[in-house]
Amino acid sequence: MAVDNTLAYIDQGSFLALRALGRGPLIQFTWIYDRAVDLDGLRRFHANLGFGLLGRRIERSALPFGRDRWVAAPGPATIEIAAEDRPRAEVWEWADERLRLPVDPQHGPSWHLGVQPLTGGGTAVTLIVSHSVGDAKAIIDAIVDAVGGVRRDLGYPSPGYRTRRQAVREDGRRALRDVPEMAKAVVAAARVARNESEGLSTSVKSGGKPRAGRGAGADTEVVVPNSVVFFDVEQWDRRAKELGGSSNSLFVGLGARLGQILGRVDADGMVRVSLPVSERTPGDTRANALTATTLTVDPSTVTTDLGRVRSDLKTALTALADTPNELLGPLALVPLTPAFLVRRLEGLVQQVGNPIGCSNLGVLPPETSRPDGTEAEHLTLRMLEPKITTTVLDRMGGLLFVGSGRTDRHVSVTVGSWVVGGTNTRAALREAFAQALADMGLVGTVE
Repeated sequence: MAVDNTLAYIDQGSFLALRALGRGPLIQFTWIYDRAVDLDGLRRFHANLGFGLLGRRIERSALPFGRDRWVAAPGPATIEIAAEDRPRAEVWEWADERLRLPVDPQHGPSWHLGVQPLTGGGTAVTLIVSHSVGDAKAIIDAIVDAVGGVRRDLGYPSPGYRTRRQAVREDGRRALRDVPEMAKAVVAAARVARNESEGLSTSVKSGGKPRAGRGAGADTEVVVPNSVVFFDVEQWDRRAKELGGSSNSLFVGLGARLGQILGRVDADGMVRVSLPVSERTPGDTRANALTATTLTVDPSTVTTDLGRVRSDLKTALTALADTPNELLGPLALVPLTPAFLVRRLEGLVQQVGNPIGCSNLGVLPPETSRPDGTEAEHLTLRMLEPKITTTVLDRMGGLLFVGSGRTDRHVSVTVGSWVVGGTNTRAALREAFAQALADMGLVGTVE
């Protein structure tokens, strides 16, 4: 059967941003074994990943305003296995190095898998995927299939399957069919502009300039300081109950407290939390099946009572289910958006409200912990953006992104942070993270 391989508007937007900015977020799954992995099992896993949601890449439209399309692509030919062992303490340094390797959702590879033997007989395995090819839930689905030996054929054509004349004709017809959606998007964009005018005007007045000056020539590419902590599941749940909250509200409370410590508060001392919410359904082939909601949290209360956070979370998620996020309304205009405007909007959008990103994936399927067919001791997920520069980070007002996932043994919480004018080192972030844990009455292993 013929399939519609046209990118959804949200995926078109993700790819447009990547091309306009010259960089894009990557999602990284890292497994840590206290023993050698089964390389044959890992090779089967690697081969199976080349099907389904990760077995594809993006082919550009023949028209500058046309929507791009998915084509089949199996992924890299081999697993990259490091030749020399490294100490367990250097796992995250190695993981950062893997983030800097080329990933490209158009030219490939759109993902890659690496293995690092550890001194003492352990092993680290990491999978890195372009966010333009799959969000975390999409990657989890792909991992579950790959571990189970399932190879899904989504029906995508081979690269270069159309002549240029065919591509121009088909993409032109598609653009004409999209005109009614674009008209609706114009109305939605006007509504969003009215509703967000106050926040955007504040950002415009700042001129999109860095909030703390840097000397000339100081601009460098960085992987932002990051850290991860592992909690025992029973201890995590017990603390959530003691504070009158849930696992999700404890996660949000921890993120808010860390945000306060790192200075991401408004004039009233409140923290604005942005929560991505998955809309992925069975058979969904979108790379990014996401919406989002926001929450204002008082970080001074979360250390003793999570009841308000829990209640506000429930209200926000219920409202999102009843009323779709209006910020997604203008997405049909994405194919018409020029690259210079994308670059201009990036700083403005990030600065509005000085938000903290909090992404909780909840309970992960058991297969997610078994890339070689056996269960890893630790699994963590994080989203980082290599190639971002210090000047861009300052212009954005810094960032704080916190992510979480849960296996049957551990809750992992990862954090990436940049503080404008601050001490941006992994050691400094670990210190702030440890303080937030102590404030929340949590005990975990800070990597």
